[in-house]
Amino acid sequence: MSEAGFEDFRPIRTGFREMPNLDGCQIHRRRSMAASNSDKHFEVEEAETVNVPPPAEKLLVLGGNGFIGSHICKEAVDRGLSVASVSRSGRSSIKDSWASNVTWHQGDLLSPGSWEDALNGVTSVISCVGGLGPNSHMYEINGTANINAIRAASEKGVKRFVYISSASAIKEKGIKKKGTHLFSPLFRGYYEGKRATQVELLTKFPHGGVILGPGFVYGTRRIGSIKLPLGVIGYPVETVLQCAKPLRKLPLVGPLFNPPINVTFVAKAALRAATDPAFPPGAVDLDEIQRYSKEKF
Repeated sequence: MSEAGFEDFRPIRTGFREMPNLDGCQIHRRRSMAASNSDKHFEVEEAETVNVPPPAEKLLVLGGNGFIGSHICKEAVDRGLSVASVSRSGRSSIKDSWASNVTWHQGDLLSPGSWEDALNGVTSVISCVGGLGPNSHMYEINGTANINAIRAASEKGVKRFVYISSASAIKEKGIKKKGTHLFSPLFRGYYEGKRATQVELLTKFPHGGVILGPGFVYGTRRIGSIKLPLGVIGYPVETVLQCAKPLRKLPLVGPLFNPPINVTFVAKAALRAATDPAFPPGAVDLDEIQRYSKEKF
């Protein structure tokens, strides 16, 4: 840095003086008259700065073909974001118009080298990857696959990473050390995988890592050409369980009283967490998901 402090500025030569080319600003010129010490008038060129919009956000949704992932992709497209998806099946079978505005990548998070190119130019990632099955499989899909994604995103310089977890796998602003659900022993791989992912996320993204903990997510779910209106069951149950909040703190059975949540709320909250730099890092519970989804950003 020179004594003047403008070593990194590239001068623009005009007819009378040099002006620095400020990064992030466009320089327009306008003419005016100024008086010299000898009362003679001459023309000078004044710099007028105009703010240039920041680079467009590019969002990558892991598992964008799934129930929650497809709603996140739709919401992001509706907001004008550049959206891409990575999933093992590749292009979505959804025929809605928004799907043509998503870049669909085929890849497997458990197979390094099969999907990382999709991270090029990405500013934020939302992972909806998860599943059930034997304990070894549950740990692999809920833990190993997401951990691979978190590490790859960190190496690529991604700014923010949002993980769709589970209400029963988080505890307020922290991470549960062990499963406390009545059925935890049956789903040991599920909970251990999610906890491992959450620890890795907050380690690699201490300022831009967000964990959403919804319960049962309802909405219109597609299975092939069939649409299942899960809201027919989910909404009435949600209405009832919203009044049973104290029961959520009961040992063992407490998580059974977590109310269902509309998939649109989850999508809106996830998108805000991924694109709003003011969104606080850490775990977000059910009530906060609803609150953030209703706030404008």
